[in-house]
Amino acid sequence: MKLNRFGAGLSVLTAAALALSGCGSDNNANGGSGGTSGSASGKVSCGGKKTLKASGSTAQANAMTRFVNAFEQACPGQTLNYTANGSGAGISEFNGNQTDFGGSDSPLAAKEYAAAQQRCGSPAWNLPVVFGPIAITYNVKGLSSLSLDGPTAAKIFNGAITTWNDPAIAALNSGVTLPAEPIHVVFRNDESGTTDNFQKYLDAASNGAWGKGAGKTFKGGVGEGAKGNDGTSAAIKATEGSITYNEWSFAEAQKLDMAKVVTSAGPDAVAISADSVGKTISGAKISGQGNDLVLDTLSFYKPTQPGSYPIVLATYEIVCSKYPDSQVGTAVKAFLQSTIGAGQSGLADNGYIPIPDSFKSRLSASINAIT
Repeated sequence: MKLNRFGAGLSVLTAAALALSGCGSDNNANGGSGGTSGSASGKVSCGGKKTLKASGSTAQANAMTRFVNAFEQACPGQTLNYTANGSGAGISEFNGNQTDFGGSDSPLAAKEYAAAQQRCGSPAWNLPVVFGPIAITYNVKGLSSLSLDGPTAAKIFNGAITTWNDPAIAALNSGVTLPAEPIHVVFRNDESGTTDNFQKYLDAASNGAWGKGAGKTFKGGVGEGAKGNDGTSAAIKATEGSITYNEWSFAEAQKLDMAKVVTSAGPDAVAISADSVGKTISGAKISGQGNDLVLDTLSFYKPTQPGSYPIVLATYEIVCSKYPDSQVGTAVKAFLQSTIGAGQSGLADNGYIPIPDSFKSRLSASINAIT
C-alpha cells in the first residue's frame, strides 16, 4: 500500500502492510485469485485486480491507511495505492479513467456525473463511507476557548469581521478576554470538498450573512491560501491571530485549538466529539436514487437535536455501478466490503466517526451491487 499526499511521493507504510508485502508480490494487475474472507460486517469477496489505484479527498487520507490495511488483511496479495490530492483532482482523475475510483467530500455535480457515466459506460454512484466533522481552528495567544455561531463565522470568513474583539465575537464569549488584533483568515487554495462543505454550512447557518454561495473553491474573498489540510494546519500554527477550517482528524493530529459552535437547536455551544457528531449523522437523509447514496446535508447544518455538532462532511467514494473491466469491479467491491467491515475499527482514534449500524446495511447493499 502506498499513500501519497498531493502526489509528492510520501509513502505511509504500516507494520501490517509491511508484513503482508511478502505475501502479495505478484504485480499482475488482473491476476487476483477469488475467494471470500470474514470481516466485521460480513464477507469480503476477494479477487480481481491486484493493485487498485484511487485519488482524491485529503479528508479521508488518515482513514484510508486503515482501510487499505483491512483490505490487505482480508485479501492477501491485493492492495490499493491512494493519492490524497483533493476532491476536485479525485473526480477529474476518475472521470479521465486514470484511477479506479475517486474520493470526494462532495457528491458529483451534474456535469461531473455526465462525464463519470461516459467513463463508466454505466451509472456512477456516490457511496459515503467516511464521516468526519470540520473544525473551525484558530491560533490566538492566550485564547484557549472560543465559541462561534453561523452568522459570526460567516462574517469572519467573508471579511465583515476583522478583529478578534469584535462585539459579535464578544457576545458569544462572555467573560473571555479577546485581543484587539486583526484576524488572519487561512483557506484552502486547491479544489476542495472540505471547502465546499464548509461554505455550504456558512450559507445555510448564517441567516444570509455569508452571501457567497458554495463550491470547491473558497469564495470569501479574504485571507491567505494554503494547499490541503496539511497546508492550512501548518499556516495557522505559524501565524498568530489566524483562523481556518480543517477536518477534525487533522486538527487533532496537529493539536490545534478548535471553536465550539452555537447551533439552531439551542443556545449552548457544542464541541466536536464522537457523541455530538453521531447525533448529527443519525439524522441524515438520502437524496440520491437507488444505490446512489447522496446525502441531504442541510439537516447537518441546521440540527434540531440539542448537542449536535453541525459542520459534518461525508466523504464519498465515486465508483462505477458496472465497470468496463469486471476485474476492477470485483476488486473495488472487495475493497469497499472490507472498508465498511474491519476498516471501521479504530477510526475514532483518527478523528473519524464510524458508520452507524442503521446506515451500514443500506451502504452494504449498494456495495454488493457493484460489478
